Amino acid sequence: MAEKVTIATVARHARVSRQTVSNVLNSPHIVRQETRERVEQAIAALGYRANQAARQMRTGRSRLIAARIEPTRDGINGSVLDRFLHGLTETADAAGYRVLLYTATDHDREIATYDDLLGTYELDAFVLVGTTHDDPRTAWLTERGVPFVTFGRPWDALDAHPWVDVDGAAGTALATRHLLDAGHRRIAFLGWPVGSGVGDDRRAGWHDTLRAAGVDPTGLHRETEDGIAEGERLMRDLVAAGPTAVVCASDSLALGALQAVRGVHPQVSVIGFDDTPVAAAVGLTSVSQPLGEAAARCVDLLTGVLDDDQTSAPVLLQPSLALRHTA
Repeated sequence: MAEKVTIATVARHARVSRQTVSNVLNSPHIVRQETRERVEQAIAALGYRANQAARQMRTGRSRLIAARIEPTRDGINGSVLDRFLHGLTETADAAGYRVLLYTATDHDREIATYDDLLGTYELDAFVLVGTTHDDPRTAWLTERGVPFVTFGRPWDALDAHPWVDVDGAAGTALATRHLLDAGHRRIAFLGWPVGSGVGDDRRAGWHDTLRAAGVDPTGLHRETEDGIAEGERLMRDLVAAGPTAVVCASDSLALGALQAVRGVHPQVSVIGFDDTPVAAAVGLTSVSQPLGEAAARCVDLLTGVLDDDQTSAPVLLQPSLALRHTA
C-alpha cells in the first residue's frame, strides 16, 4: 500500500519545513519565489492534495467567505471597492479565510447569485457592500440564517445586523469646515438623488455644518446620478448661483465640476469624496476613507459572528481630508 502523502512528506521532498509548505498552500505571497516553486514542484511530483474536507469536518467551517466585486463603471469610484476588497482579502487570509468574489449588476441578480453560491459551495459567510434603505439582500440572508456583515450601515435600523461604515457626514463636514476656514461662504454641494442612504448622509454633513456656521445653504445644492458628465452639467448650471466652492459626494462628480470651472471660474474650490487614484493624479482635494481598516474590522466582526460572539458592536470609522491643489 502506497504511503499517504502528507505535508511532512512534501517538506522532506522539498527540503523545507512543514510550516513553509503550509505557507505555500495558505499564504504563498509571503514565501520567496525560489522556495515556493520548489515546494510546488514537490506537491505536483508527489500528488499531494490538502484534505480540505477533513479540515472542514474538524472545524465545521469551509473557511470561505464571499464578497461582490463591482461591475466596471467609469474607472474612478469603482476603485474604492477594489481597495476595500484588496484589504479584505489580505485580512481574511491572515485570519485563515479565503475570499470568493462574484459580480452582480443589481440586488435581484445578487440574491440569485447567493442562492447559486450556497448551493455550489460550503460558504461560511458573506461580506456585503453598498447598503440601501429596505435592502432586500440582508433580509434574504437573515431569513435563511446565513451569517454576514456589511460594509455600510443598515439605514433603517442601526441594530439590525453587524456592520462597519465610514462616517460620510463627518467627511463632508470636514471638507466644509476647511472651506469656511479659508474664507468661503458660498459653498455649494453636488450630490446624489434624495433617498440614497450614503448620499443623504454626505449631504447632511455639508448642510448642517453651514447652518452651524450661520450660513444659509439655500439654492446651493444640486443632485444627479453619479458620473463626470453629470457633475460637469450640474456645475455649469450651479455657477449662476455664484458659489466660490463646491463639496461633492464623489470624485466623479468633483472631476466633472473641475471641468466646468477650469479656465472660466478657476477661483472656485472643489473637493471630492473617496480620494481615488485619479483624484491624487489631478491634484483634487478629497475626503479619504480608511478602507484598509474598514476591511480589517469587517473580518473581525465576521469572525465574531461565526464564533457566536453577541458582544461585537457596529463600527463607525472617521475619514480624513487629503489636501491638494483644488481647495
